[in-house]
Amino acid sequence: MRVLLQRVRQSSVLVEEQVIGQIGRGVLLLLGISKDDNEKDAKYLAEKCVNLRIFDAPDGKKNHWSVKDIGGDILVVSQFTLYGDCRKGRRPGFDKAARPEQANALYIFFVEQLQQHELVVQTGQFQAMMQVELINDGPVTYLLDS
Repeated sequence: MRVLLQRVRQSSVLVEEQVIGQIGRGVLLLLGISKDDNEKDAKYLAEKCVNLRIFDAPDGKKNHWSVKDIGGDILVVSQFTLYGDCRKGRRPGFDKAARPEQANALYIFFVEQLQQHELVVQTGQFQAMMQVELINDGPVTYLLDS
C-alpha cells in the first residue's frame, strides 16, 4: 500500500464538476493499493498518516505536530496510478495494482481506520474521473509505503 501525503491549506475533489469532498488545513492522501496489500497494511498506514509529525508548532518548533495534534482534516483519494510501472516502454504497466474489488474494500477499510481518530475525513469517489484541487502548504510531500 502506498500513500502520497501532501500537507495542505485546503483541498477538494470534484466529480462531474461537483465538489464531493473538501477540507481545510490538513492532509491530502493519494492512496494506491497493490494486489499484495491487506488490512494490516491499511492499519499501519492510517496510523502513520494520522500521527506523522509534519506541522510546525505555534512556538516555532519544526515538524512537531501531527494532523491529529492540530485537529486537521483529511481528504483521501484513490490513486491506482501510484502502482504504475514506467520503467519499460512508453506506456505504464499496472500489474502490481490491486483489482478494483480488492482495492475498493481496502480503500473503505483505510478510511474507516482514519475515522476512528475523530478527525474530519472526506473522500473522493472510487473509480471515478476526479479533479483534485489543493493548496500545498510548504510544499510538504511524503511518499509512504507499508
